[in-house]
Amino acid sequence: MLTRKQHELICFINDRLAETGVSPSFEEMKEALDLKSKSGVHRLISALEERQFIRRLPNRARALEVMRMPERGEQKMRIPANSNGGIILPPAANDVIELPMHGRIAAGMPIEAFEGQSTLPVPAALLGPGEHFALEVSGDSMVEAGILDGDYALIRKTETARDGEIVVALIDDHEATLKYYRHDGPRIRLDPANVLYEAQIYAAEQVRVQGKLAGLLRRY
Repeated sequence: MLTRKQHELICFINDRLAETGVSPSFEEMKEALDLKSKSGVHRLISALEERQFIRRLPNRARALEVMRMPERGEQKMRIPANSNGGIILPPAANDVIELPMHGRIAAGMPIEAFEGQSTLPVPAALLGPGEHFALEVSGDSMVEAGILDGDYALIRKTETARDGEIVVALIDDHEATLKYYRHDGPRIRLDPANVLYEAQIYAAEQVRVQGKLAGLLRRY
């Protein structure tokens, strides 16, 4: 049996998919279930995945699929199948995913981020939908956002961002930095989270978003 919150969440996701065809955001799920943080949503989704009620669709943002419904079997549900007609089961919530390490990312002045050969093991429950990679943080300009030197930034690949989001910004196609992303008229402003650092301002064509911060790992 599902807990009350698990049942509420899967019903909310299923209803939203039926209405709009798009799964709700984690913020919308948090508000709908009156949870205090998004980490509670992550735990509920992981539990529903483990029990095979929902699955996350790879390489798509905000992509959840309802595989079956508790006590509401009359509703239409899409059940994915492989080429042999068998049901595709989601990974267990305690799975570990090997994310590609793309070098070091500056939380200070821009430094080069590059694609390396190593990987970083990450619990699948920490990641949402979409394709991810990892970067080691270098510098202290994002400390007030809780991002410390030596942390591992988990990045969801995307080429777009909204003002106020923490992004990996590629500058002049060869240097990368981790900063808050904001528009400043026709220019792009990359803001630190440390009063000791100044904002970096570039022409819009100099900056390309390569991903948004999805999580952090810290080793003690």
